[in-house]
Amino acid sequence: MEGKNEMTRELPVWRSLLYVPVNVEKFVAKAHTRGADVIQLDLEDAIPPAEKEKARTLVEKNAARVRQGGADVVVRINQPLALAVRDLEHSVCPDVDAIAVTKVDSASHVKLLAELVGELEDKRGMKAGHTRFIAMIETADAFFRIHEIVRAHPRIVACNIGGEDFALDCNMQPTGETLLYPKQHMIIAANAAGIIPLGFADTVAGFGDWDRFRKMVRRSRDFGFMGAGCIHPGQVTIVNEEYKPSEDEVAYARKVIQLDQEAAAAGRGSFQIDGKMIDIPVVVRARRLIRRHEAIQRREEKTLAATKA
Repeated sequence: MEGKNEMTRELPVWRSLLYVPVNVEKFVAKAHTRGADVIQLDLEDAIPPAEKEKARTLVEKNAARVRQGGADVVVRINQPLALAVRDLEHSVCPDVDAIAVTKVDSASHVKLLAELVGELEDKRGMKAGHTRFIAMIETADAFFRIHEIVRAHPRIVACNIGGEDFALDCNMQPTGETLLYPKQHMIIAANAAGIIPLGFADTVAGFGDWDRFRKMVRRSRDFGFMGAGCIHPGQVTIVNEEYKPSEDEVAYARKVIQLDQEAAAAGRGSFQIDGKMIDIPVVVRARRLIRRHEAIQRREEKTLAATKA
């Protein structure tokens, strides 16, 4: 039997979430060719204050454009609330799958925005619950309420630690070492709530050494991250590959499942593979890996079909 924290609802496959400023035409025009699982249209940090009003009017049109390669679309909105409300009024539409809620400070904050989104969905004839949330934990105060936040509303399907803002609020440098504890805590909270932990184990403020980047992403997956934001198109392929089970992992998982079935038929609860004892947690991990592999396959087939259309 699988543990009580086993993810029971279907979660999206969001390995790579490529940030694209919604008002930069050259980035928007090419976004659908980058192979990302998600295009994250940015209304927050990438947009100067003087451009925010105009930028939010571009969301609906550009969301339809960037998803033509099969990607889901997320819009990263602003905080404070006055800006968030105006952002949502332009972002809740059929071509936007989720909202990245920045600087979440409490469960009530999430519930307030979820209520507004529900009203907008109803007003626009959309399916209730269409618009999902990514909860971004970016302050010390919110960090200590993370377990309440990630359970605040069924719209939440993922969360992350906004490293730069979080480090600033904590008066520390945004390094892999300083952020490792809060990120690990976030991973545990996400799994307890049955949602996706997003991010990397180290900082990605600098890029260009792709071998080093790949090793860091592989290490991040070992920590339990299931996807991450990409600030450069060159990161997308590596993130997609490293947040996907390898062929060897899939083959081993299938072997574990097969031998478990044979052991159960023989009345045994455990067995050995290559001198290693295999018991229930290993079998559960193998089943999860196969489900993840199959979900990624469906995502990639969808993307392939979209690019051929």
